[in-house]
Amino acid sequence: MNLGLLNIFLIIVFFSNQLLSEPLQMKYAKFRILDKISNKLIDKTISVDESDAIETLKVQVYACFTEPPTEIAEDYVLVDIFDIYKDEKKSVYRGWMISSSPEVTPLEHPIYDLWLVGCINDKTS
Repeated sequence: MNLGLLNIFLIIVFFSNQLLSEPLQMKYAKFRILDKISNKLIDKTISVDESDAIETLKVQVYACFTEPPTEIAEDYVLVDIFDIYKDEKKSVYRGWMISSSPEVTPLEHPIYDLWLVGCINDKTS
């Protein structure tokens, strides 16, 4: 009985550094957008706490995080995306996007697919 508790305690202590690791906040979010009509790919880097237009979409980035190098590579971004057409602004997506699984948090738009490529600190990378 005590041996089972000791094993559980040792497993918790051994993996506790991974459980307590904090994600790293990055300065830029890098997106890729596909225009489904023209089959054109566009890469765009947007600074955190700023917005930028990509075709008819306006993307506002609130936060961008990545896991520490000791963890499995994963980037996630908090965004608000609007479609602006004929001076009409319509919200099409609000929430978190995950770089490794774009199909889990997709932007559902008839013309565009947009997904997170990654979070970076240097805009040139």
